[in-house]
Parts: sequence; structure tokens; C-alpha cells
Amino acid sequence: MGIFDDAVPGGNISKPIMIALGALLVGKLLGGAGSQTDPAAQQANPQAGPQTGNGGLLGGLGGLGGLLGKLTEAGQGDTVDSWVQPGQNKPIAPGSLNEALGSKTISDLARQAGISEQELLNQLSSVLPGVVDKLTPRGQLPTQEQIASLFRQ
Repeated sequence: MGIFDDAVPGGNISKPIMIALGALLVGKLLGGAGSQTDPAAQQANPQAGPQTGNGGLLGGLGGLGGLLGKLTEAGQGDTVDSWVQPGQNKPIAPGSLNEALGSKTISDLARQAGISEQELLNQLSSVLPGVVDKLTPRGQLPTQEQIASLFRQ
């Protein structure tokens, strides 16, 4: 994957986890920045995509900003800050990721990636700190377009 080679233990992210990361960070699964889905349409067609009350899975923000916001809301703010700011990255437990993102999101990500929910959580908890750290070298979040371009390479 290039940019993520030195961001994770072992230097290699499996294809299923790259799929899940792409969905989380680019916001394809999560609706993307500012995306709104009609709740009535969602009820009529549950396969249309996951949803929370604020227009997209991660509070309407989607992508990296939404992911970090969701983790912060779930009490993982210190952990997230350690990933974004220079210095040592704090680990996150698979259960904490599950709690922060919700079982529906985890289920959808696992299905899209083609792996079990537990495997997804285990791998994401391992790679997410390094990937976020790599994406925020100066403590600044990249734009959605910058992130999306990494997954098009």
C-alpha cells in the first residue's frame, strides 16, 4: 500500500483490512462527509446502507474525522489524541472499537471485508493507531480527497 507499510506492526496490511480501512477513512461505508440518507428510504430498503440519526454512520462527518469523533465520544479521546499528535501511540482494545463504532458498523465492515467481526476488530485495533498516526504527521487531519487518493493508488 506504500504509505501504510511502516504504519503497522509487520509492515503489511491484509487486503480485507485495507477494504475496511478504505470504508472507514474514505467514508464509503459511512456515507462520506455531509452525506444524508432518508430514514424512510432506509426503512424501506435496509440494504441501502448503515445509518444513524445524524446522516451517516459517524455522526454525519464520515471518514477519518467522523471516525475519530466517534471514538472520542466513546471515551477514547486520550487514545485518539495520541495517534494524531506526535509521540507514542496508545493502543485501543478490540472491545473499545466495537463499543465506539457499534455492532451494526462492525458487522457491515466485516461483511464488506469478507472476514469475521472478531478478526476485523482484532486487526483494526492493531493497525488503526499507526495508520491514523501516519495520516496526521503534523497533528492535522488530511482532507477526504487526500485520503481517498491513497486508496486509488
